[in-house]
Amino acid sequence: MSPQTRQSHLDPRAVGLLLLCCLLWGINQVAAKAALTEIAPLWQAGLRSLVAGLLVWAWSAWRGIRLFERDGSFGGGLLAGLLFAGEFACIFVGLQYTSASRMVVFIYLAPFVVALGMPWIARGEALSARQWMGLVLAFGAMAFAFAEGFSAPGTPMQWWGDALGVAAAVLWGGTTLAIRATRLGAAPAEKTLLYQLGISALALCAAAVFAGEALPLQWSPRLVGLFGFQAVVVTFASYLVWFWLVRHYAATKLSVFTLSTPLFGLLAGALLLGEGISARLVGALAALAVGIVLVNRR
Repeated sequence: MSPQTRQSHLDPRAVGLLLLCCLLWGINQVAAKAALTEIAPLWQAGLRSLVAGLLVWAWSAWRGIRLFERDGSFGGGLLAGLLFAGEFACIFVGLQYTSASRMVVFIYLAPFVVALGMPWIARGEALSARQWMGLVLAFGAMAFAFAEGFSAPGTPMQWWGDALGVAAAVLWGGTTLAIRATRLGAAPAEKTLLYQLGISALALCAAAVFAGEALPLQWSPRLVGLFGFQAVVVTFASYLVWFWLVRHYAATKLSVFTLSTPLFGLLAGALLLGEGISARLVGALAALAVGIVLVNRR
């Protein structure tokens, strides 16, 4: 199937792959926050991209996929890579100030950023009045949840972590739009991912050095496990699947469906980190779910 014949609706295969990715992405925020006790945020994000990028390169070489041919995708790849780097800088730094449960909810504003931007790229993905209602409801839910960060007891800077989560969502949505709006959208999924991993590895590791972050002197089995899960399972395997889906299915439908991830993230944060889940946050998540229905209905 070529990018020009993307399916406008999700078939069972796409739904199954998306659910698996969403489960992994929900747990990913928990793994990242847990690892922050042993590795600084920018180094964690940069080294994760570096390891996953090497895996993508090895995978592509094994499958005979040509990654370095001139196809006019460099400009789009550079833009997507920088947006990708900014997204994960916001997430990993933000996790120092807010809970994984809250972070995973805020970053999943990204689908609504995509929904707002796609009509400028593909007229066939313009929003109806019902879909606009879904967007307004989702943004209202986020404002409702965000306000809690200003008055949370014992966490005076939680609002800052929440704000970085919102910024990450905007950058993630921008990455998806950059892929669809440039020649990168016609490139192999492996090349699309390698652009983002390679450029973000350089940018994030440079930012870590500039910020004076120290690398861990020892890597405990716990840190190796947490880091390996993020780099190999999430950043390499699940993102490869995601970018394949972006090439073959409507971006708006894919993005709004991924809002099932916050549910997995809330459960993982509560079960694995013992994070409290407020009624306000649950209410915001419920409103996001309604937004999914309104935006994603045929």
